[in-house]
Amino acid sequence: MEAVLGVLNLGDFAQNFSKMGMFPVFDLAYYIVSILYLKYEPGSVEVSRRSPVASWLCAMLYCFGSYILADIMLGGSPIDYFQYNSHILLASAVWYLLFYCPLNLFYKCVAFLPVKLVLVALKEVVRTRKIAAGVHHASHAYHHGFFIMVIVGYVKGSGVALISNFEQLLRGVWRPETNEILNMSFPTKASLYGAILFTMQEAHWLPVSKSTLILAFTFFMASSKVVMTARHSHGSPFALIESWVCHLLFGSPLGGSEEDHHHPPAAAPSSPLKTKEELSDGARKRKAKKAE
Repeated sequence: MEAVLGVLNLGDFAQNFSKMGMFPVFDLAYYIVSILYLKYEPGSVEVSRRSPVASWLCAMLYCFGSYILADIMLGGSPIDYFQYNSHILLASAVWYLLFYCPLNLFYKCVAFLPVKLVLVALKEVVRTRKIAAGVHHASHAYHHGFFIMVIVGYVKGSGVALISNFEQLLRGVWRPETNEILNMSFPTKASLYGAILFTMQEAHWLPVSKSTLILAFTFFMASSKVVMTARHSHGSPFALIESWVCHLLFGSPLGGSEEDHHHPPAAAPSSPLKTKEELSDGARKRKAKKAE
């Protein structure tokens, strides 16, 4: 891949891209799309009218949930990220405009599909950078803890998805069936695969530079999410490969129907037609009742 980038003269571009600052433009896009998805959640608008504090806390979880969870996992304070006043104020301003702007003007502007596609692409730039930063941060704390690197990178990239049930409780909703571990969305799966790739790169098992991997993974994530958003699709580009791998390793593309293997087959239903013995036995019972 390095040779290809050298031929295309993209090596310097990848280096500069990986060092590009995320604040405020990319972070702003991240906050807008994240809180926009919060507004799509059933009942979120009602909560914003009934309890603005609960709505604001939910918005902060949507924007900073990955940092909170990663800090807890690495032994830090869950409120550590709230020391960055500029980020909190920017996210709060986005929350206010999306929920309380007169005539819903701000929402209508950012939900306009061409604008939304640009914002979605910019958000994936931040997601990739967060995965890489999470793996790098974990590698400093646990030099050979490769599984820890994957987990922290995965958490950083997944955002609020992994604590969505807790966020729902703040809105007075309890839907355990929406657990992201049970039903992983494309961004969550991609964050896991990305965390594995960045961990391999950190361990020097992947013969590419970090800047090249950041550029390549960002391009994949941004293009995939833009296409999926434009088509209003909730599928996954990994579906075909996952089905084949799951069938090979676990016996079923969908995780398998375990009842077939662990439970005996149900007994065949009895025939509605009665045998001669049953008929004769019934006749004897009727005769006995008449004699009584």
